[in-house]
Amino acid sequence: MRTRRIADLEVSSIGLGGMPMSIEGRPDEQRSVATVHAALEAGVTLFDTADAYHTGTDVGHNETLIARAIASYGGDTSDVVIATKGGHLRPGDGSWTLDGSPEYLKQAADASLKRLGVDVIGLYQFHRPDPKVPYAESIGAIRDLLDAGKIRYAGISNADPEQIRLSNDILGGRLASVQNQFSPAYRSSEPELELCAELGIAFLPWSPLGGITKASELGSRFAAFGTVAKAHGVSPQQVTLAWMLAKSPVVIPIPGSSRPETIKDSAQAVDLALSTEELALLDQA
Repeated sequence: MRTRRIADLEVSSIGLGGMPMSIEGRPDEQRSVATVHAALEAGVTLFDTADAYHTGTDVGHNETLIARAIASYGGDTSDVVIATKGGHLRPGDGSWTLDGSPEYLKQAADASLKRLGVDVIGLYQFHRPDPKVPYAESIGAIRDLLDAGKIRYAGISNADPEQIRLSNDILGGRLASVQNQFSPAYRSSEPELELCAELGIAFLPWSPLGGITKASELGSRFAAFGTVAKAHGVSPQQVTLAWMLAKSPVVIPIPGSSRPETIKDSAQAVDLALSTEELALLDQA
């Protein structure tokens, strides 16, 4: 597996998004653990999760699951980085709510530390802006966690260019990553990707394959991706991830997966070379 950087940290060029293992329609735990182990076998070292990836009242289900799966792997996991998030909540009725207050974010980080079973969280990300709380106050809490040594790197998610610049200023130039939605169907985060490339900040596309229910439709919804995939004898999903990786060295896609075969397929995208003509065709799709 080839690598890219989050700040001065080297991670795999493709990460694993854990959300499909823990929300509605979650698979049995044995399959989820097998998926994490397959990712590790493929060389994946970045695992993205959040305390809000759960159903009902089992807050932090995905954090606990991923931590347990990595701990049960028989190989070396010393280079594994678990990235988690706080500030987005699921009250138990299937809805999503927000709490970006400094008090809550610090409590949430402490709870994530315990669930992950670590002394320091590898990458902690403010999950989503809370309109009830000034953005600077939320990022100030992330800065405090960084200064206290509870998190190694700080990131933000679902942010616009102004929020990226403000966060980097508040963090004293230590903003390590931005995680925004980006896929063939959702390209409005191009300005944020370009800004991250300019500033040398990692850009982590979430739902890069279009989401849990749409990933299988990539080749039919976007014909160009299907055409290029057929020419290379690979899946449209591989083509999509290779297209993203070609956009900038700061891009690290984190496709969600709940089956060993899908994360293995995604991991192979790092070795798929697309021509200039193919990339232009995909950009226009």
